[in-house]
Amino acid sequence: MIEHSFPVLGESIPVRVPQTVDDFREFQRYIIDRANAGERVAYDTETTGLDTFSAGFRIRTAQFGTPEEAWVLQVELGDDLQRLASWALRTLPALSMQNRNFDMLASDRHLPGITLEELAPKTLDTYIFSHLSDPRRRDQGGVGNGLKDAAAHYVDPSAPDTQGGLIEEFHKIGYTKDTGWPHIDINNPLYLSYAGGDVILTSRVLPKVQARVRELGVNPALVPFEHEVGFICALVERRGMRINREYTTRLSSELAEEAARWAAEAKRYGVENINSTRQVSEALLGMGEVIKERTDGGAVQVDGKVLKRLADVDKDWEPIESRTPNPLAMAILRSKRAAKWRLSYAEAMLRTADENDRVHPKIGALAARTARMSISDPPFQQLPSGKWEVRHCVESDDGHRMISVDYSSVEPRVMAALSGDERMTAAILEGADLHNLTAASVYGPGFTKGQRKVAKVVQLGVAYGGGAKTIAAQTGLTLAAAQDAVKGYKRTYPRLARYIRQLQGQVIRNGYTLRTPSGRRLVFDRDAAYASFNGEIQSTARDIFAQGMLAIHERGLTPHVLLPVHDEIVADAPEKDAKEVAREIGEAMATVIRGIPIDTDPDVGGRTWGSLYMKKAATMLEHDEWYAAHPDEARAAEEARK
Repeated sequence: MIEHSFPVLGESIPVRVPQTVDDFREFQRYIIDRANAGERVAYDTETTGLDTFSAGFRIRTAQFGTPEEAWVLQVELGDDLQRLASWALRTLPALSMQNRNFDMLASDRHLPGITLEELAPKTLDTYIFSHLSDPRRRDQGGVGNGLKDAAAHYVDPSAPDTQGGLIEEFHKIGYTKDTGWPHIDINNPLYLSYAGGDVILTSRVLPKVQARVRELGVNPALVPFEHEVGFICALVERRGMRINREYTTRLSSELAEEAARWAAEAKRYGVENINSTRQVSEALLGMGEVIKERTDGGAVQVDGKVLKRLADVDKDWEPIESRTPNPLAMAILRSKRAAKWRLSYAEAMLRTADENDRVHPKIGALAARTARMSISDPPFQQLPSGKWEVRHCVESDDGHRMISVDYSSVEPRVMAALSGDERMTAAILEGADLHNLTAASVYGPGFTKGQRKVAKVVQLGVAYGGGAKTIAAQTGLTLAAAQDAVKGYKRTYPRLARYIRQLQGQVIRNGYTLRTPSGRRLVFDRDAAYASFNGEIQSTARDIFAQGMLAIHERGLTPHVLLPVHDEIVADAPEKDAKEVAREIGEAMATVIRGIPIDTDPDVGGRTWGSLYMKKAATMLEHDEWYAAHPDEARAAEEARK
């Protein structure tokens, strides 16, 4: 038996690494005794990296622990050790993990006989309890939801973060923080102590964060709710999405060429390096642009927001039509976007695809302060809403069609439900266009297309807590015109404006905290009470979406789901069933909140995800093989998407 220790509260907690047959029998007795006592045991893995489904990924160690001891199995060393870890996981009736989806998916894929379906019902996730009690990261003023942050707050402020020492060990053997994990000696004492420490801390953190959730009065129903949502996301992540490798490779090359072409265009205006803030700002100022924004250091600010304002496009790259677009700003934006898409999407998909050319984006079921989900590796949620080229990399299974189901204007509907504004509610129930209503109120019935865009920005800006200055920056309006637009909006929806004021006051009185309709606890910065309504909207919309995922699962439709992104479910189904599956998913997601219907928009595309974002039949016929074989469907899709 190799024995190490992990210090907690002045004690040296044993970390045991069995080596002999007798050692393994002792480990089995430990597991059986815990199982017979019904004791919850913490479980964790050390792996070669984070890309669970990529070639070469493996579990190096599997560790089990309670507050007073830890056992580390070096499963990398042989099949017998892998089977022993699997036996322990099946034998134990109750488990705890930190960020359980990662370890469950790794074990599902790399330990014999272990499945998500078996692990999830008996596993509590310390991350979920931490997030429910305080959703803020440590750098946002919260406890933090990582294991080391939670342990430092709830267990022992001096508990060692051995990862820093491990990084030094990586450097000694010529690797970095990201590349050292597969290469460090599996018998390295610090590595084994680190592995054992994680389960010791997890087992000690769990009762603390459980108690904290109870103390704060968080709705107890959110605990099983979040565990079930997380499980469904793990099922979706395990299935993955098939990519067309040939198209993705070609797209990567095209994006590299596009980035170079637009960078060359920027050189015509004297910008040799588009990443040089000084070169870009000097060139723009030399063109007569007025840029008032400044960095913390006092330099001229030329970030994406500033460049988009100068290029006259909104956050989704749609023309604002408030000014003449600056050609240099547009060239820089296009070059940077092409380079980012190439690295973050095309190359990331090619790098992380498994042996069946499926990518498995990581789904953070409970991510942002508002509980909004996140998608990473690749970050599909950051794609502009109207673009199909990157999404075109993802294709359905053979003989299947792609499906998209999203909510119809979910945020304005949630705004109406929360505020009870009669005019907004009536407009929604009558099927009126809220942005048209706002534009008519501000500019009169003869409003222009550009004024409608301004009305849309105002509606979202007011919800997000943005003032006239922010709206002016986004739209190109003068400050006076933006102020008039905001006043007009508040005249249109007076009860909404009153609700926002009252909510901000309530948040301040309650110590900058807010309870959402689901009973979730949100925490705001002391200078950010203005963001409370946006937080309530975002959190409520997320819970509606998550409830929709549960309804999809209850109907047995999860095997069709490929990805939950923003307010959209991406799925596929056999060609003959696709329209029916889309309808059923839409019905499952649809709901009512305080009398306001939250409707869905099911859509069925061709072979690729990108086909759902193509507007013209000619584009569908040229780029999607299913539509090429069904031209009448392409023309019908064009008509439906107008």
